[in-house]
Amino acid sequence: VQLVESGGGLVQPGGSLRLSCVASGFTFSNYHMTWLRQAPGKGQEWVSSISNAGKQTWYKDSVKGRFTISRDNDRNTVYLQMNSLKPEDTALYYCVRGTHVTWDPETRGQGTQVTVSS
Repeated sequence: VQLVESGGGLVQPGGSLRLSCVASGFTFSNYHMTWLRQAPGKGQEWVSSISNAGKQTWYKDSVKGRFTISRDNDRNTVYLQMNSLKPEDTALYYCVRGTHVTWDPETRGQGTQVTVSS
C-alpha cells in the first residue's frame, strides 16, 4: 500500500488549495478514504472522509462548507478542495485508507504541508 500526497503550499488567509492523494498497491475503489492533519505541536486530527463509491462524505465541523472531499476511482486518487483557508488550517495533511471511524495508520503517506499566513 502506498499513498502519495501533493498540492500543499503557502497561501494567504481566504485562499484555496487542492490536495491530491494517489493510491497504489490495493483496490482503491473498495475502500473509504480519509484525510487527517497534524499542526505543529498538536496531535493528529481527522478532517474528512469519503465512502468507496464517493456517495457519502463526512467533515470535521470546523471545515464544513469550506472543504470538499472527492475521489476519482479511475485515477486511484482522492482530493481535498480547501477554500476560505484560515491560519488555523495550517498543518501537515495526509491521507489514509479507512473510514471516519476507523482508519489504518500504517497506510499514512508522507503528507503535504499547508501553511496559511499573510
